[in-house]
Amino acid sequence: MGHRIDDTRSITARSLARLLARLHPDVEQAGLEYERLRRALVKFFDWRGAAEPEECADDAIDRLARKLDETVIDDLRSYAWGIARMVLLERRRTPAPSSLDGDAAVARLPAAPPPDESGRLHQCFDLCLNEIPEEGRSVVLQYYEGERSAKISNRRRLAAELGLSENALRSRVQRLRDRLEQCVRNCAELNAKG
Repeated sequence: MGHRIDDTRSITARSLARLLARLHPDVEQAGLEYERLRRALVKFFDWRGAAEPEECADDAIDRLARKLDETVIDDLRSYAWGIARMVLLERRRTPAPSSLDGDAAVARLPAAPPPDESGRLHQCFDLCLNEIPEEGRSVVLQYYEGERSAKISNRRRLAAELGLSENALRSRVQRLRDRLEQCVRNCAELNAKG
């Protein structure tokens, strides 16, 4: 399966066994389902330009398996896609670590970010959030309120209040997130130049 189990970030054998059991009751079929999920995640990260898409996919699967130890997950694949989106956002925010195998690797290391970059990103986020019309801003903020099952209930309530299906609400929030992300990226680039 090509999955690391010995690394400190990786899942335990017990967590991996639980994940495989959730993917399919038959051991052989579970292995095939695991590989199918992993390939789909690799494509997800690759299509979105993530550095090291296979490592990102492994990270998402590690987190998914650990979550199975912590909480009840009804729709495993949907949960995996949610984790993948979070991994992608995290990877975009932080530069990928480079190995120091030689002089060429050292030359490729990015310059250290200025200490106030995080503060600038927060300022950009606040500015961009304020550029979204009040209704859209309210929808985005309410969509991400709560934890676990409270978040799911909150999203169902929000969809009902807006007269939307849950899928339509998800689509609306994704468009708003994309707009917000692009605005923050543009703002950060302008700040970096100026």
